[in-house]
Order: sequence, then C-alpha cells, then structure tokens
Amino acid sequence: MPLQIIREDITKFPCDAIVNAAKNSLLGGGGVDGAIHKAAGPGLLEECRTLGGCETGQAKITKGYDLPCQYVIHTVGPVWRGGLHGERRLLTSCYRQSLALAKAHGCHTVAFPLISAGVYGYPKDKALRTAVDAISAFLLDNDDDMTVYLLVFSPGSYLLSKKLFSDVRAYIDDHYVDTHYDACSERMRMQRMQQQWDDYFSTPTGGFESENYLSGSTARFAASPAPQAAMAMGVQAPKAAKDETHSLEDMLAHIDESFSQMLLRKIDEKGMTDAQCYKKANIDRKLFSKIRGDVNYKPSKPTAIAFAIALELPLAETREMLTKAGYALSPASKFDVIIEYFIRKGNYNIFEINETLFAFDQSLLGA
Repeated sequence: MPLQIIREDITKFPCDAIVNAAKNSLLGGGGVDGAIHKAAGPGLLEECRTLGGCETGQAKITKGYDLPCQYVIHTVGPVWRGGLHGERRLLTSCYRQSLALAKAHGCHTVAFPLISAGVYGYPKDKALRTAVDAISAFLLDNDDDMTVYLLVFSPGSYLLSKKLFSDVRAYIDDHYVDTHYDACSERMRMQRMQQQWDDYFSTPTGGFESENYLSGSTARFAASPAPQAAMAMGVQAPKAAKDETHSLEDMLAHIDESFSQMLLRKIDEKGMTDAQCYKKANIDRKLFSKIRGDVNYKPSKPTAIAFAIALELPLAETREMLTKAGYALSPASKFDVIIEYFIRKGNYNIFEINETLFAFDQSLLGA
C-alpha cells in the first residue's frame, strides 16, 4: 500500500531513501539525527559539511553510505511554539520537499520518522496528523509508484488526539462482543432469549419485553414480527438509513455479481476514475490491475474494506461488498468494530482510519 505506518528502526530499514530529522547545520545532533549519522559512518558528515546547512521546512539529499539505503534526505522541522507561528505549514513543507527530492532521484520507497515530534516539542498527535495529511496529499497528486513508510516507535494512544481515541474506545466498549465469556452466562442468556421468544408469540399485542444483553437496557418493541424475532434471538439489526436501503430488484439484479464486478460497477456509479479509487483506497496500482483483470479475484479483507472506504459506501453496501469477497463484519473483532465506527460517523478518510487502527494495534487498510 502506498502509505504504511509501521514500527521499525529507521537506521535498519532497507529502502531507496530514508529521511533524517536534521538540525539547520546538518552536522548531526541527538535523537534520530544522531542515530542516522552514527549508522551511516563518517562519510555522511563529510558530505553534509559541503551543503551549507538547510532552512527550516526545506530538504537536501546525500548518499546513504553505510545505511541500508541509497540516499538520506535531510529536512529541518519546526520547533513547536504553540502552533501560532506557521509550524504546520513548515512541517508540511518538510514532507513535501523531501518527497519531491525522492521523486527527482527515482526513489520508489521512502521512510520517514515523525519529524519534530522529539526534542522540537511538536505534539505527537498533531505531528502524526500533519505527516499523514502531507504524505497522502502528495501521493494523490502524483502518479508515480511510490511507497512511503512512516516509522513510529510505538502504536500508543498518545499518537491520536485524545478525543478520537476516547470516542473510538467508547464505541468499542459499547459494541465489541468478547467471545470468551463463560458457558454458564451463555446458557442463561440463551434461556432468557428463548423465554422472550415464547413471550412474543403469547402476547396478544404482538409485543414483548427484550433485554439487550450487551448494554443491559430494556425496551418495549411494537408489532413487526420479523425484526422483533431477530432481536429476540440476540441479533442486532442495522438501523434503516435512507442510503442503506436496497430494492428487491437491485438485490436480485446483482445476486451473482463477483467482488471485482461490484467494485467496477461502484466506481462507475460514483463517477470515479480507476486511479482515483485505488489511490483513495491506499492500494497499489499493480494490485488494482490484477483485480480488474480477474473477475473471480478474491482480495484480502483489509483490501476489500479499503475499497468500500474509498467508494464511501454506507454500512449495508460495505457488508454486501465484503460478502462478495467471502467476508463479514463481526462484533467479535475490534478491527471490524473500528471500521464500523468510522462508517457510521461518515468519516471515510482512510489514512485517519489507519492511524486509529495502528493506535489500537490492528491491521491497516490497504494491500
């Protein structure tokens, strides 16, 4: 996938170019800067002496020397001064200038640290947000087959904004079903559900009292047998949203449609180009070509979901697309619950979704 957030030591990461969070002098320092100079050997410092330093927000390139990369791109990030002195603009420039240099030198793989998030004091959640926004914007604007790695030491929650982390955590707490509850509790739950089933058919009004075993709440349901029966058996029916409804004719028309066929149909319906879709999905062009060329192609689950996100499909259509690929969303999977959270919120920013998945130590969307 074009943008990946991973945990790795940048001095040991094999790629075409790594980016150094440098000082204005380019003569080494502490943190990532010092580690890169140490791993590269004295040749790097000698070449840096010839460059005449670097302005904040700009970038310069050298050879990689003893590092497992061909080039080192040196960029100088801003010192955090409260966010009112152009810090975001300068940090965005660091990423764009570095990527432009990488492109000019024919690099296909580039690895970044989280620039300015160390001793320069840039808040880590804001630094990550700026990095992802700048890198994804560059990738969307350029047709080159470039893969960018954002190397983050830990997926800790401090990387996300506190509000987003709290909201997602609360949603997981409300919707995630731990499949390892004890057998006695499960038997009692099933007995309760059976009693509710019996009560439903014996109640003259056609209604019944149902306890939601996930939240502990009790609600009275009016007479609509099919959804009531589903609820009585512990099945959560999705709320009927205007954009999630399908006519019977639509469903029958596409019943034998494969994943690939549904994907291509949805791209046409959305008025998107192939490139717009696979870039929004954080999918490599070569993989998309395989999917387009093979009507029976079976993608991985993260790839299938990535396309649903790129197409901004509502929950019902996302489930339908997953079914075509042989998958489903499950309340017993934190990965799936997080995906559902973003779709229900109408947030289809795949890079923000991947930040959140990373923070919760889940697989990322894409190839």
